[in-house]
Amino acid sequence: MKKDKTPALLKVVQWLYPRMEKTFPNLAHRFFVTIFFTPLNYSVPQKEKGMEASAEKFTVVAGKKKIQCYSWGDGPVVLLVHGWAGRATQFRKFIPALVNEKYRVVGFDGPAHGHSGGTSTNILEFEEALVRIYEKTGVPEAIIAHSFGGGAVLFAAMNGLRVRKLINIATPTVGDEIIQTYLRTINASPKTGTAFKSYILKKTGKPFEEFTALHFITRIAQDISLLLVHDENDREVSFRQAVELVNRYPRATLFKTTGLGHTRILKDEDVIKRCISFIRG
Repeated sequence: MKKDKTPALLKVVQWLYPRMEKTFPNLAHRFFVTIFFTPLNYSVPQKEKGMEASAEKFTVVAGKKKIQCYSWGDGPVVLLVHGWAGRATQFRKFIPALVNEKYRVVGFDGPAHGHSGGTSTNILEFEEALVRIYEKTGVPEAIIAHSFGGGAVLFAAMNGLRVRKLINIATPTVGDEIIQTYLRTINASPKTGTAFKSYILKKTGKPFEEFTALHFITRIAQDISLLLVHDENDREVSFRQAVELVNRYPRATLFKTTGLGHTRILKDEDVIKRCISFIRG
């Protein structure tokens, strides 16, 4: 039997939220905003702990939060950017493969993730973390990003961060689908999604869609060599979202996998070989 890795806190929220939404909808909608910007912490497998222990460590500061960074190997830098509720060592299969190819691999735990400071965060703080890491390492040869991390890199690129080669793995791109994922996760109704979009518009003066990869990609002034890796059976981020990004940025290359889902894709040997081949050019 497959072990249930769902954090206990999430199970509580899944039970509580629909009841709160029905009885105290305004309170529930405010609670959803908090949930949206607060990543869950998942248990770290022992193999990842070993990879973490083997790294050289350094820190930067973003959003007044200390950001834990890691480095393995020597050579041109390949930067790893994890997804929401993720951590640098989720790329543990990529790291030795890249080091063997004579790259210096740099990763970090995003704000409010892993060993970094904070309990909540947003795409602006991820952008600042990337800028601060660049100040330490220089412009990387390539960036490999998973899920939300891919959107964060595109956001930073839209704002002028130099990106030469970018590999986005299982990256969400469509605003409504991103919100729908959260709604499903906590058993919320569409009313919560509507309220959240209204909140974002009031708070920022911009619709939620302007904080998505589909928006960023059409407003990037630099020429980025972009590879999209996505599994057709990804239940968290539909394959359609990768297709939509290619439609907006036809220069991108799409590599489709089957049966790997949203996170196991990071451990697949064929995916890793394809990514290294792309970086090598």
